[in-house]
Amino acid sequence: MSSLTLTERSRLARLAADRTRRALVARALRSPLLSWRYGRPAAEELLLIPQELRTADPSFAEELAHGQLGLGDAVASIGTGSIFDVTAPSEAWSRALFGFGWLRNLTAAGTADDRALAEAAIVTWIDRFPPKSASTAWHPDVIGRRLTSWLTNIPFVFESIDGPTYDKITDSLSLQIVQLATRWRDAPSGYPRLEALIGLLTASLCIAESDDNLPAFENGLIAEIRQQVLPDGGHISRNSEVVIDILLDLLPLRSCFNARERPFPPEIEKAMSRMLSYLRFMRLGDGTIARFNGVGATPFDSLATLLAYDPAPESELAGTPDSNYARLSAGPMILIADVGTPPPLEYAGAANAGALSFELSIAGDAVFVNAGTPGPANQDWLATARATASHNTACLNATSSAKLLRNKLLNQLVRAAPIRYPDVVTHTLFKEAERTGLRASHNGYERAFGVTHRRELSLSRDGSRLTGEDIIGGPDANMRFARDLPYAIHFHLDCTATCRHDDDPAAAIIQLCSGDAWRFQATGATLAIEDSISFTDLAGPTHTSQIVLRGASFGETRVNWSLERA
Repeated sequence: MSSLTLTERSRLARLAADRTRRALVARALRSPLLSWRYGRPAAEELLLIPQELRTADPSFAEELAHGQLGLGDAVASIGTGSIFDVTAPSEAWSRALFGFGWLRNLTAAGTADDRALAEAAIVTWIDRFPPKSASTAWHPDVIGRRLTSWLTNIPFVFESIDGPTYDKITDSLSLQIVQLATRWRDAPSGYPRLEALIGLLTASLCIAESDDNLPAFENGLIAEIRQQVLPDGGHISRNSEVVIDILLDLLPLRSCFNARERPFPPEIEKAMSRMLSYLRFMRLGDGTIARFNGVGATPFDSLATLLAYDPAPESELAGTPDSNYARLSAGPMILIADVGTPPPLEYAGAANAGALSFELSIAGDAVFVNAGTPGPANQDWLATARATASHNTACLNATSSAKLLRNKLLNQLVRAAPIRYPDVVTHTLFKEAERTGLRASHNGYERAFGVTHRRELSLSRDGSRLTGEDIIGGPDANMRFARDLPYAIHFHLDCTATCRHDDDPAAAIIQLCSGDAWRFQATGATLAIEDSISFTDLAGPTHTSQIVLRGASFGETRVNWSLERA
C-alpha cells in the first residue's frame, strides 16, 4: 500500500468494500432461503432468437478439424481429444472458450459435422462444469456471454437434436439464468458487468416465462450504463474499443425488447446514440479508430455494421469534453489527440501513458499512429505498448509520463495494472484565419523532474501543412534544471508508410500508401529515423519506422516541427 497516495488508498478501500458487499448479496441470493426469487424457469419454449452482429469466420471449422483452436488471439493444439482437455494458453483464451462465442463460426460453416461438433461441445461442457465449479466458466460475464451465444446459435444446434439432449440443454439454460441472476453483481467493474447483465436480459426475453425479474435486471443495466457511458458517448475507461463491444451487445438486446413488444429503456437508447456519434468522432481518414488507451486493431466489419445503425450519421460531435480527446480537421487532414487524465483506478487497466499524443491521417492514408494495444496472444508486449515511448508525444529521460500501479489488493479488484498521472492536463482549441489548432499541457513529469510538457498542434486551413511545437520547461522560463534532461519526441509511422532521410539532415521524406510524398522537418533537436513496432496487426507485432527528435534540455526547450507536401 506504500506506493499508493492517500486518495488512492481511500478509493481502493471503497472498491474493496463495494466488491465485498456485492459478493455478500450474490451469496445470499444463492441461498435456499432466497433462491425462490429467481425460480427455475422452464426453458422449453424459446420465444425468439437474438441477432448476432459479430462477424463469423467459416475457416474456424477447418482449423478445428486440423486440431488447432484459435481463441482470444491465442492458438492451442487440441489433438484428437475434447476442446475442454486443453491447457488454456491464456486467461483470455479460457474465457473465450467458455463463452462459446466461437459457435457462430460453426454456424457460418453450416455443415452436419459442424453441427455435431457444436452439439457435442455444449453437452460435454454441461457434464463437466457444474455450477459449483470454481472454473472460469462460471464467472458472471462468461455466463452472460455463453447464454447469448447459445441462444443465438440454437437454431443451428437444434436442427437435428434428439429429445434427451434437447432437455439437457434447455435445463442447463434455465440453471445458468438462475445462477447469473444471483451473480451478476459480483462481476468486475466495467464491461464485464455489462456483459453479464446484457446476457441475463437477453435470456430473460428469449425464453418463455423467465421475465418475472426483468424490471430489476433492466434497472441494473440502466444504472451501469449511467455509470460507464459518459455524456459525450465515450466509455469511462477512455477505451474506444469498449464502446464497440457494448454496442454490439446492446443493438441485439434492443431488437429483443422490440420483438417482445416491450419498451426499450429510453436512457439506454440515448446512450447508444451518443456512443455511435462518439465512434465517428474517433475515426481517422483510413477508417480506423484512433489507438488510445487500449485500442488495438480496428474491427472494420463490426464498425461498419454499427455505424449503419446510426440514426443521425450526418451530425458530428463538436468535441468530447468528458472523454477528453481533441479532433482537428482541415482539407484531407484529420488529427486526433489525447488530452485527458487517466480514468478512475478500476477502469484504468488498459489506459496508456500517452498524454498529448496524437494520430494523423491524410485522406485515406494513416500517417502517424500510436503503437496500439497487443492482442491476448502477445501480452508480453503490453508494458511496452502502454509506455510513453510507444506514442506520438514527448518522452523525458526514457521514462513514461504515467506510472503503473502494482498492489496486491488492487490486483484482486482490477484485472490489469492501472496507471496514475498525469493528474493535470489542460487544453484549448483555437481557430485563426489561416489555421486551426490545439494548445495543451500535462504535468506527468512534474514529480520526477519538476517540468511540464506543453504542445501546440495546428493544421493549415487547406490541410496542406501540420505544424507543431513541443515545449519542455519549468514554472519559470529562465529556470536552470538541476541536470540535463534527455528527451525524445516520437512520431510512429503507420505500417503502410515508408520513410527516408532528405538531403537536409533535419528533414525526412514520408511516402504514403497512396504514393503521395510528405516532408517532415524539425528545428531545435536532432532528427533520426528509427525502428518501431506496431501492435495492431492481426498477425502480431509488426516492424515499422518512426521519426524521433532527440536532444537534452537544461532549461526551457522548444522544438518546432512541420509536415507538408513534398
